[in-house]
Amino acid sequence: MECTFCAIAAGDRPAHHVLEDEVAVAFLDTRPLFPGHVLVVPRRHAQTLTDLAEDELGPFFGRVRRVARAVEEGMAAAGSFVAANNRVSQSVPHFHVHVVPRNRKDGLRGFFWPRTRYADEDQARATAARVRAALKP
Repeated sequence: MECTFCAIAAGDRPAHHVLEDEVAVAFLDTRPLFPGHVLVVPRRHAQTLTDLAEDELGPFFGRVRRVARAVEEGMAAAGSFVAANNRVSQSVPHFHVHVVPRNRKDGLRGFFWPRTRYADEDQARATAARVRAALKP
């Protein structure tokens, strides 16, 4: 069975990438909580956090940190929500970390959050460009 995130990482499926290197690939969630909601995935397939090798953890979460900073800056957000599921509620069986821009009184309560879609490809492309432009080494 083909892994959607492996296909995105390989360039075989389209996605709005914000970061891509030998360790991780980060791209916009197609059903974001808010514009700028990014998924960060390890390039090597690992189903859960515990499937990542010890020496992959630091480099991978270094990318997550960079993306979190870029999402906050690029989306002019007050902060961010960074989270991952392991198996339960994991819609794609490839480990991924959600980085969601947050602002006070943004309407999110608990973990029952309404998902949305980008209005069109132009909005998604522009949003990815904002986050990408805010990436720092």
